[in-house]
Amino acid sequence: MKSKILNLLLITTSLFGYLEWGGGNHSFLYEAEAEFLSKLFASPGSVFHPLTILPFVGQLLLLVSLFQKEPCKVLSYIGMAGTGILLVFMFVVGLLSLNFKIVLSTLPFLIVLILAWRHHRTRA
Repeated sequence: MKSKILNLLLITTSLFGYLEWGGGNHSFLYEAEAEFLSKLFASPGSVFHPLTILPFVGQLLLLVSLFQKEPCKVLSYIGMAGTGILLVFMFVVGLLSLNFKIVLSTLPFLIVLILAWRHHRTRA
């Protein structure tokens, strides 16, 4: 049960990552994912990039693990890695640019990621 809760928390906290880029543009990841899904069916070629596909697939794998009786460790690890790539990158960018909104928005995910990684590692 703890594995499912941690995987659900990973999905939830990943959606609240905050992005800012030039021209006063900003977005939370849940907004960016909604746009990604709408463009995926309208013009699939415009959304195929490793930093969009890998986190989305990672979240899907974590979501699939929620429907298993006992979440598969390998599925959880791959999901954590896929989703973690983007959020760790965002954390580093936030630190380098001294944008504390980005850093603070990624911290909950990173904390849950460490807890989930430790839990899955010690699980039999």
